[in-house]
This record gives sequence, C-alpha cells and structure tokens, in this order.
Amino acid sequence: MPLRNQPPGDIQFEDEFIDGVRKIFEEMIVFNRVLGLKVLEVSPTLARARIDMRNELVGHYAYNRVHGGVISASLDALGGLAVMAAIGARHMDETPAQRLQRFAKLGTIDLRVDYLRPGISDWFELRAVVMRLGSRVASTRMEFMGADGKLLSTGSAAYIVS
Repeated sequence: MPLRNQPPGDIQFEDEFIDGVRKIFEEMIVFNRVLGLKVLEVSPTLARARIDMRNELVGHYAYNRVHGGVISASLDALGGLAVMAAIGARHMDETPAQRLQRFAKLGTIDLRVDYLRPGISDWFELRAVVMRLGSRVASTRMEFMGADGKLLSTGSAAYIVS
C-alpha cells in the first residue's frame, strides 16, 4: 500500500517506545486482549499484527469461520496502531514516554470494512498504513489476510488525533 505524508525512512523507534506501544495495544486495551491481537511489527510506515483462530472467535459454527465483528474490530484496532506509530514518528524530538501519552485522545470516527472472502484460517495477519496524518484527523488503510496470504477483508478508517 502506498503511503502519503510518509515520514522519513530513516526513523528508528527506540525499544522503550515499541515496548510501550505493544503494552498499550496488547494489554491495556482490554478488547484487543479478548481478540488475541499480537503485534508483529510497528514502524513509522507500517503496523502488522496476528490473531490465532480459536473457538471463541467463531462466527459460523458449520464452517469454523471467524466472526465478521472480529474482523472489523481487529482492523479498527490495527488502524489505530498505525496512527500511534505515525504520531510517534512525527514527534521524535520528545521522549518515548511523552510520545506514548499522546495516544490518550486517539479515537475512531469512521470505519469501513469490505469482506472479500470467508475468514477461514488457522491464524490471520493484519496490516495497516496511514494514508494521511493531519493535525486533527488521520486516515488509514488496512488488510486482513489468512495464513496462506490470501486477502480476506480490507478496511479504511479515520481517527481523531487531537
């Protein structure tokens, strides 16, 4: 996915920042814990996560298909993670702790999900990029893929950032 307003490619996040983002995303946002979202990668230009399929996520018992709500909620969460990273990259002059405090005001204001194929897989990978990070609103694009790499769903969202 191409990025607009992309931060410079040489930005490297500190371990303290990555650990803080991971803790917020995987532990402090309780619903992400319920979904089983695990961060794979956080960079200024990309966020990736994984969900392992389990019985609690089944939406259709006959096909062992993941529930559509799991797909939409996880895409929304990952879009938010990508925005967190973009905000962090924009404020590299601040300490990691100061940048992590900026996420308190982040919230979804619009979400669209397109379900392309049934969500049947042992695990799922999600990817998100920020298309634009403005002073008040950020726009993202997200993908939800099966273990075989097939694209199952896509999403786009807008987040309030101030």
